[in-house]
Amino acid sequence: MNRIKGAVLYEYNEPVIVEEMDLGSPGNGEVLVKMMASGVCHSDWHVVKGEWWDIPKPVILGHEGAGIVEEIGSGVTRLKPGDHVILSWMPSCGLCEACQIGRPNVCYTQPRSNRTARTTGTNKDISFLSGLGTMASYTIVTEEAAVSIDKTMPFPQASLVGCGVMTGVGAAINTAKVHPGSSVAVFGAGGVGLNVIQGAAIAGATTIISIDLLDNKLQLAKQFGATHIINSKDIDPVEAIKDLTGGLGVHYAFEAIGLVSEPFVQTIHSVRNRGLAVWVGHAPLQTPVTIDARDLMWEKKVIGSMYGSARPHIDFGRLISLYQAGQLKLDELITRSFNIDDVNTAFKVLEEGKVARSVLTFD
Repeated sequence: MNRIKGAVLYEYNEPVIVEEMDLGSPGNGEVLVKMMASGVCHSDWHVVKGEWWDIPKPVILGHEGAGIVEEIGSGVTRLKPGDHVILSWMPSCGLCEACQIGRPNVCYTQPRSNRTARTTGTNKDISFLSGLGTMASYTIVTEEAAVSIDKTMPFPQASLVGCGVMTGVGAAINTAKVHPGSSVAVFGAGGVGLNVIQGAAIAGATTIISIDLLDNKLQLAKQFGATHIINSKDIDPVEAIKDLTGGLGVHYAFEAIGLVSEPFVQTIHSVRNRGLAVWVGHAPLQTPVTIDARDLMWEKKVIGSMYGSARPHIDFGRLISLYQAGQLKLDELITRSFNIDDVNTAFKVLEEGKVARSVLTFD
């Protein structure tokens, strides 16, 4: 039995409780990971606020993290104790139709570990968000969910690859396949939006327009490759995008906000004929989005992007290589670092829009 400390959500819209609990040993096909860093993603905050689907509670938060394999269960063949790993919140079965055609990000099975932790004195079983629960000093995940990485890679930067970086950069490179010399608009300049921007820049887009309501985020977007910025609090972003593109609109428009339907529609209106609108943000369940049929008649296309169309066991390594070559900005993403005991402060600065990304450590 392992004694761990984790950030636990008991009720929506209540402070997260950091407490100690017991965690068992890894079972068949599972590994015990000592967490070294966990990103604080907006998705975790949406869970705290109860803005998405109903999550079994209590739950250890976190789905973006990196650590060290400490123990392996029976049947584990690819990993060994001491391996450094990034955790993937979308493990795949390798057998279903989606996996067989190389699309593990939309695996029909999504196998996850079946373990729970028991909190001292409460007698309540605790679930792990997205089968990971990275906001804890230790976690148990399936072997498939742990991707081995170069041991020289710093853990805080590596942790961000597991969600925000993969989701954003992957949306530009994998999902949209942005072409060199093309024009791009990105709605939202948070952690995911900034990574869409730098993904588009890596792909060779020459006009990259960032749209947000906060000036500090727009200024940060310039550091990640935005060539133009639009504060949509003051002006119609669609008209501004048209003005910047000779009245035609962009080749690609990305929605990286979620929550409300308006930016989803604006992406369609922002692209030129035969342009591509990519929806990256996860809106609340059953959020209606109204599309004008005439937009589709002009051969505009709309596509969702799940996890940046990731193939984690291929793409995580490629993203790390880009970082090591100085082409992918990860150091610049980390605005603040917090100890796990200060997780509620980390969520507060996230809600206030004061950070690109925060990272939790477990010292």
